[in-house]
Amino acid sequence: MPPRDELAQRRYDKLVDRVEALVRASLKPEYQGYGGQLVLNAESVEELGCSPDEIRRAARAVGRRLGWKTVTREIDGRIFVLDDREPPQAVRDLMAQRATDALDAFLGRDD
Repeated sequence: MPPRDELAQRRYDKLVDRVEALVRASLKPEYQGYGGQLVLNAESVEELGCSPDEIRRAARAVGRRLGWKTVTREIDGRIFVLDDREPPQAVRDLMAQRATDALDAFLGRDD
């Protein structure tokens, strides 16, 4: 492998590790690895120092590491990374309850 390709591979591997750290930090342990999502704003994309396509490629590699069905999108300079797997019923129920609680808190309801 020529040195240039080796350097490119090392840079890519480092990018994958950085994206994985961001993804793992966004996971909620109680969801057992399901429902993961990461949104990188334009500033975060710029800080990673790579093109959006390279970041999306790295995010898909991270998804494979985590066993995700990964969906990535770039919209208006932001990159969205989502786990599109169907979670088990218990996790879906917990997610629904958390969403309901957050909405109730936002609306000021105390049921």
